[in-house]
Amino acid sequence: MAKIDTAKIDLDSMSIEELANLRESLNAKLLEKVAARQVELEAEMDRLSQLGKPAKKSIAAPPPAKAKKGERKGSEVTEPSVTEDSLNEAA
Repeated sequence: MAKIDTAKIDLDSMSIEELANLRESLNAKLLEKVAARQVELEAEMDRLSQLGKPAKKSIAAPPPAKAKKGERKGSEVTEPSVTEDSLNEAA
């Protein structure tokens, strides 16, 4: 941390107006340095947050569909047969 050599600035000899102007200049410089440091810290936080994320995986094929209830593996699903009796019942 840099130290200010108070021998270069004789605060006691300064007028109130000069001290107020110095204070405004110091506040402006402090705000500027704080804003710059905040930008640096946000960039560092973004970089660090990327390290904590898992690597993106390639898109995998969806899992195979499971057999519905009542179906057996390997058997084909067949449509119910239409008979003449079932047509007469519907009419």
